[in-house]
Amino acid sequence: MVLNYIWIFFFLIAFIIGLVRLIFFGDTDIFRMMAEGTFDSAKSSVMDIALPLVGIMSLWLGFMKIGEKAGAVNFLSRIVGPFFNRLFPEVPKNHPAVGQMMMNFSANLLGLDNAATPLGLKAMEGLQELNTDKDTASNSQIMFLVLHASGLTILPIAIIAQRAIFHSKDPTDIFIPCIVATYAATLAGLIVVSIKQKINLFDKVVLSWLLSITGVIALVIWYFAKFLNHAQVSEVSGVFSNLVYLIIPVIFILGAVRKKINVFDAFIEGAKEGFDVSVKIIPYLVGLLVAVSLFRTCGALDYLGDGFKWVFSHFNMDTRFTDVLPIAFIRPLSGSGARALMLDNLKVHGPDGFLGHISSVLYGTADTTFYIVALYFGIVNIKKTRYTIPAMLVADFVGIVTAIYMSYLFFGNLR
Repeated sequence: MVLNYIWIFFFLIAFIIGLVRLIFFGDTDIFRMMAEGTFDSAKSSVMDIALPLVGIMSLWLGFMKIGEKAGAVNFLSRIVGPFFNRLFPEVPKNHPAVGQMMMNFSANLLGLDNAATPLGLKAMEGLQELNTDKDTASNSQIMFLVLHASGLTILPIAIIAQRAIFHSKDPTDIFIPCIVATYAATLAGLIVVSIKQKINLFDKVVLSWLLSITGVIALVIWYFAKFLNHAQVSEVSGVFSNLVYLIIPVIFILGAVRKKINVFDAFIEGAKEGFDVSVKIIPYLVGLLVAVSLFRTCGALDYLGDGFKWVFSHFNMDTRFTDVLPIAFIRPLSGSGARALMLDNLKVHGPDGFLGHISSVLYGTADTTFYIVALYFGIVNIKKTRYTIPAMLVADFVGIVTAIYMSYLFFGNLR
């Protein structure tokens, strides 16, 4: 229901702003630009997102099928079961969805975006099997999606790579701010959903897991800061993440061989699901990305950024951060749009100035909230998202505020 209102809002606001620009400012090109934007977005939804996703989905759903038959997913479920049973009380113990969710979170944690999406969609389908009201998001689906979208990452490899492309003297120096900001967003999302679902976060098992995760993240930060120079941070991050990317299917394959399973047949069985999954999400992607394109092309995001700059200028504050706020505004709507804004800032302002740094950290903090909702709920035909989007936006807000604070803390003295 919320997504329905947001979709209508994007169209109406974009049309009204277009009329104002045409009538009062004589902008005769605005509606042409908006119309062309809808065509480009509709094409991009299919050609640049859905079709490439077919290959990625087939690959990882094939690996997942091998893992399921080898017993690896169930093994992972037993390990994280005590923790996940508290956060997802509706999911039976040792249910395959537990292992699937854990693999999705692990892939996100390591910056393995290509693996995270297929694993997450598979987990959402597993949760849908347990959902008694097929049109309405269950508590477990909401918790999963909010935690997934908060984007907790300890290896922001993609951002480091982009900064290196623009010849940053220190492409990895956004490492700690990105980790802290995404962790703050994840905790905020977890707290909001837990309060709504009356989940006790002070339970001994939950608390011990959260403290352990916090400890691991702190240890990673300490190790990278203490023992590695900046060049080594980038190298170790890349090697480790790609190593893990290949270790997962290798472990699955070895487990299947041990159980005398026909590995390739199992892979093909799972891979066949990739095409069906990708086709199902096309209408949701087209509808959402076209609305986002209209909202962006009409200039609404620029006006929003100018409004914030005007407000904060009255509080005797440093308003430099308002120049990159459009990244924060568009990130929940369009990952490619936010990435384009970040790259433009790196190009215009340089990667090593304040604006280059805060652009990088902001891009790495939030996730594409509305895209994720359309993608993950679309695959299981969920119509009523309940409080999913508000909870995700709270997590985004906390992550954005933390990202801005950490950017000033680490890079505020730069120009």
